[in-house]
Amino acid sequence: MPDATLVLADGSIFHGRSVGAQGHADGEVVFNTSMMGYQEMLTDPSYAGQLLTLTYPLIGNYGIDETVEESAMIQPAGLIVREAAQFASHLRSTRTLAAYLEARGVVAIEGVDTRAVTRRIREHGVMLGTITTDEAPEEALARLRSLPDYDSVNWVATVTTDRAYDWNDDGADGMKRIALVDGGVKRNIMRSLAARGCAVRVFPCDVSARDLLAMEPDGIVLSPGPGDPRLLDAMVEEARQLVGAKPLLGICLGHQVIARTLGAGTFKLPFGHRGGNHPVKDVRSGRVTITAQNHGYAVDPDGLDASAFVSHINLNDHTVEGIAMKTEPLMTIQYHSEACPGPLDNTGIFDEFRAMLADEGVQ
Repeated sequence: MPDATLVLADGSIFHGRSVGAQGHADGEVVFNTSMMGYQEMLTDPSYAGQLLTLTYPLIGNYGIDETVEESAMIQPAGLIVREAAQFASHLRSTRTLAAYLEARGVVAIEGVDTRAVTRRIREHGVMLGTITTDEAPEEALARLRSLPDYDSVNWVATVTTDRAYDWNDDGADGMKRIALVDGGVKRNIMRSLAARGCAVRVFPCDVSARDLLAMEPDGIVLSPGPGDPRLLDAMVEEARQLVGAKPLLGICLGHQVIARTLGAGTFKLPFGHRGGNHPVKDVRSGRVTITAQNHGYAVDPDGLDASAFVSHINLNDHTVEGIAMKTEPLMTIQYHSEACPGPLDNTGIFDEFRAMLADEGVQ
């Protein structure tokens, strides 16, 4: 395999081998601690503009199965692993991880001490980096330091759909009509809603509240997505007009956007929450569930309107994991209810939302 190099903005250099396309890929270096689900992660739009480091030492052992993809393309700019499996062992596998990355034109590196990369990010925070197969480290570092900060780019605009479309047929009797705002949606959100008798129409992130309400939906969902929610003032203004108009669910980025409409702020976490083992407590019931997460920003509850309250908290660092309102049909979660880190603890969020649509109340 050709040589490859990972260079971080602080000057750290890690040598390894190329396992994808040739060239270079730039992005904010982040890490995910999940032991499986690499293909779902690679197709998650919330990783747009980032270099994804997987901490589990062997990635690709069960190969590639296109039916599990969460979007139509690989979303991270590049991939960093300790070892990419050379052989795939699964009945539904169609190719190896390396072949998949090369076919999709994604630059990736293996042979890196991913523990050392992770420790550096945990100690110093996320930073820009580059994976390169065609530059000397000093050239790559000079180029890297001329790039714009990750936080200065509206990544949502790069991943949203360019037109509205129907995910499934709304012709069946009794189906609830859902308008979903795509800030970087994962397919399993639509699947989860469809499984609960919902017909989903997906809209671009710049859709107006007027156009959403003109559809006369039974409920509205704001999806997850990448980047800094402080760059999304237009989305916040449109979402403000939706509060109280229809039952509203915000997931991850959608949670942050809705929180801003209710007076809360947001801030960047030092190295984010990315993995499948984050404990979250529902303060209304006292129930604790293990959640899958992928976000670099969190909600600051200071300034939250008196009509709203924090409904969920992260038991690791006590950050806000959910918001609800006292009188309006609104709920938000910071974690990914559609992801299954093993247990299916959090799919019930969709049942709660479905109950809102039926005016049955939240269970």
